[in-house]
Amino acid sequence: MPVSQTLVQKLTRTKPVDVAAEDDHPAQAGGLTRSIGLFPLTMIGVGATIGTGIFFTMVEAVPKAGPAVILSFLMAALTAGLTALCYAELSFRIPASGSSYSFAYATVGEFLAFIMAACLLLEYGLAASATAIGWSDYLNNFLGNAFNWHIPTALRSPMIVSTQDGVVFNIGHMNLPPLILVTLCGLLLVRGTKESATMNAVMVLVKLAILVFFVAIALQGFDINNFKPFFKPESAGGLAGHAGMAGVTAAAGTVFFSFIGLDTVATAGEEVRNPKRNVPLGILAALVIVTVFYLLVAVAAVGAQPAHMFEHQEAGLAVILQNVTGKAWPALVLSAGAVISVFSVTLVTIYGQTRILYAISRDGLISKVFHKVDARTASPVANTMIVCVVVGLVAGFVDATFLWDMVSMGTLTAFIVVSIAVPVMRRKERALGTYKKGGFRVPFGPYLIPGLSVLACLYIMKDLSHTTRVIFAIWMAASVLTYFAYGMRHSRLNKG
Repeated sequence: MPVSQTLVQKLTRTKPVDVAAEDDHPAQAGGLTRSIGLFPLTMIGVGATIGTGIFFTMVEAVPKAGPAVILSFLMAALTAGLTALCYAELSFRIPASGSSYSFAYATVGEFLAFIMAACLLLEYGLAASATAIGWSDYLNNFLGNAFNWHIPTALRSPMIVSTQDGVVFNIGHMNLPPLILVTLCGLLLVRGTKESATMNAVMVLVKLAILVFFVAIALQGFDINNFKPFFKPESAGGLAGHAGMAGVTAAAGTVFFSFIGLDTVATAGEEVRNPKRNVPLGILAALVIVTVFYLLVAVAAVGAQPAHMFEHQEAGLAVILQNVTGKAWPALVLSAGAVISVFSVTLVTIYGQTRILYAISRDGLISKVFHKVDARTASPVANTMIVCVVVGLVAGFVDATFLWDMVSMGTLTAFIVVSIAVPVMRRKERALGTYKKGGFRVPFGPYLIPGLSVLACLYIMKDLSHTTRVIFAIWMAASVLTYFAYGMRHSRLNKG
């Protein structure tokens, strides 16, 4: 058999769906246990999605779209919803840890699955670092409002900073609060998944209560005139080239990244009770909850404050409450809620990162240390500690400006592969005679919605910066080298 054909077979070999779904079943020693029900699973999705985005995104989006930012949220929700439907079908058929990675391994082959894993590691690792940095800002704001004390600048500013003149190194500086936060998340995660999911559910409920608190107070200052004109006119100043629907579309690209946490629900597939039912329901329920809350906050915020005031506004939601009530305590409550909010986002993002590494390691593509599970806590302790060290170092010493675009690139790539995997999965099942009629299926056939999802992601991806593309290409090149140097030879499928 020609060498090239053998290489192609290795690159395209797939992990059978039944193996992907049942490997390391709780009945086997050393495996993850199914301890998460539908409610805490949904809260994982909500916790990973409603975070720094809702507290920051209005300041970035309203100057682009004006009051029509409400349409931007709907557009972003529709894009995320298209992909969520694809996730829901695949999670029914492949209820395993690893999310997009596991979906790709069972459909489009080992090499693309490894590349997908690299994208997910980039997404989750940098997202955890960036959200931890956001937590530092809110913590400092809370301490200032509550105790009139601020963390010293040298202990809350990164060493590596991006400026208009290039990269600046501030020797002696470090962002200490993110290091503390990541340590706390790591300690919680090594105690066990069930405990972490329960704590996350509590923090998410507090977060949602804070947003309801914001909406209730902001609506007291609601003025319908703030919605006129609804679409941003070119003469409104601020960001040029964002008049009318062009502004709505540009803002949709900004707020879209507030929906990326839905992927986290699928990473928990192997630890969910009745995953074929609960994972699809958890994804769709999280999407509905997130969309409703985003729209409520957007309507209340724009109704309480003229659109032109959002530009360059720091702690925008807190300022709105202070302006509406003329008092400082509502802003203090909101800052406290933001601290809890970002804590929960960091927790579930690190959790997602460890479960993706667990799945890749279990398949032999990276070191086996990442899938060793502690017998007492049923959690991958060494895996979690390694992730927390890396995330903490990035969060403590690197400026967040470097991180967000890379998070977006990894997320959009994952969404595209998941969308493509739906028709591939159905086609393979029909060819093998294993197609399942029951369970959740993407409506209108296997091509329409996945195709629209791919187009929507590509449309948003085109506006990412050149620097992001270059760094992403370097990361991909390193991932390819890793696969050929280690993963392909150590793959479990290579031993059969």
